[in-house]
Amino acid sequence: MTGRNGGAELTPIDPSPVVILVRPQMAENIGAVARAMGNGGLFHLRIVAPRDGWPLPRAWITGSGAHRILDNAGVFETVAAAVADLHRVFATCPRPRHIIKPVLTARGGANEIVAAGARGLKIGILFGPERTGLDNDDIAHADSLIRYDLNPDFMSLNLAQAVMVMGYEWWLARNPEQPPRELQVNETAPATKGELDNFMVHLIRACDESGFLRNEQKRPGMVRNLRHFFQRGEVTRQELNTLHGVITELVRGPR
Repeated sequence: MTGRNGGAELTPIDPSPVVILVRPQMAENIGAVARAMGNGGLFHLRIVAPRDGWPLPRAWITGSGAHRILDNAGVFETVAAAVADLHRVFATCPRPRHIIKPVLTARGGANEIVAAGARGLKIGILFGPERTGLDNDDIAHADSLIRYDLNPDFMSLNLAQAVMVMGYEWWLARNPEQPPRELQVNETAPATKGELDNFMVHLIRACDESGFLRNEQKRPGMVRNLRHFFQRGEVTRQELNTLHGVITELVRGPR
């Protein structure tokens, strides 16, 4: 199934927070927000008092396939109306001044959003207009503020980038067990220590036969260096098979 203008189908991942754009100024920015939301697994979009009205065809063009998010976007006249059915509201605010509210990083906010969603609470995140951001009256509707921990000398995100940061952090917060590093091995697998040791025997025997290890004093250190080199990373079985073939051909010599 496709959305408006042939966009790809997107399925809500709930409980996900509602992205609330307050007085957005350009259709292209709203479309870019929808695209960012799709990447982060967010689906629910609400728009408060868009400057140029709604719907705006250019948003679907910029949305690059996130059409169902735009098709289902809700439009509200005020922030109060947009958050009326929510239990908790967070407001993104680059420079909170003279406001007494908890201030969280994007990661801290994402963790709280996931925890609150797990308790069945409906959550919203406010994003302000492109030029000015949220004003104090907008922020008054929020329980907590979210401030991105970025370069304080140059903190200049566009609207879609701001939403993408929260989408990324929310996605990670939903999957705390996801390993921070993994080896992509395709159709092979990491070699066992036994398989690696078997290769080292093959390699060292070939080095001995070729005379590479003829210096008896340096031989132990050179062998250790070779072993350290291959032990340093996760060598795969396919890589070892290739290296076995290389050594065999080098020992055989030119044909």
